[in-house]
Amino acid sequence: MTDERLIVALDVHSMDEVHNLVETLGDSVGFYKVGMELFYSMGDEVIKYLKDKGKKVFLDLKLHDIPNTVANALRVLTHLGVDMINVHATGGMVMMEKALEAIKDEAEKLGIERPKLVAVTILSSISLKDWSRMWPDMDLDDQAVHMAKLVQEAGLDGVVSSPMEAETIRQACGEDFLIVTPGVRPAGTAINDQSRITTPAIALSSGATHLVVGRPIRSALNPKHAAENILKEMGSVKS
Repeated sequence: MTDERLIVALDVHSMDEVHNLVETLGDSVGFYKVGMELFYSMGDEVIKYLKDKGKKVFLDLKLHDIPNTVANALRVLTHLGVDMINVHATGGMVMMEKALEAIKDEAEKLGIERPKLVAVTILSSISLKDWSRMWPDMDLDDQAVHMAKLVQEAGLDGVVSSPMEAETIRQACGEDFLIVTPGVRPAGTAINDQSRITTPAIALSSGATHLVVGRPIRSALNPKHAAENILKEMGSVKS
């Protein structure tokens, strides 16, 4: 059975690449992330393909604008039938509340289950050095937890956050709260443009509910073998 705690990032350029990777991974992966690059180039074609294959979809657009603009965008995106979508927590409480209200309302009108709504706290590509240059008097971990609490207060389902903050967010927000973590790398793989990273097992043990993994699978000589190795490591940690 597929472990849906693993979300494979489809950060590719074309539908041919999507087809090749999804076919290669087969039944071993049931959850995929569609980000800006792919969605802006392929639109709902990629969503329809994945849903027709019986896959779950995390639409990673990181919406961040005034409340009405984000709410109206989410009304449209809810029609795609995705399973998870995200906004930036820095958009503020009103934006997050309006976002949740919009997808609830639209999903009810459509008679479908609403997508989970999660908010990005601090991008996992931001290093401690970068953070200290932007906010020298603010602790990154403390701010990530503070933002996670605001996300929870707004009623959202969880956060997208670095695995390095997963444990403190879990302690602050309790068990019934999604923590989706990019920046996960199996030991011995390149970190690429991520900064605050850890291994799959450590991320899950720290409280993450979902792991987003892209290049360690996509760039592997044998992507299916790479995915299965990650799933094996994840299997050692109870959900």
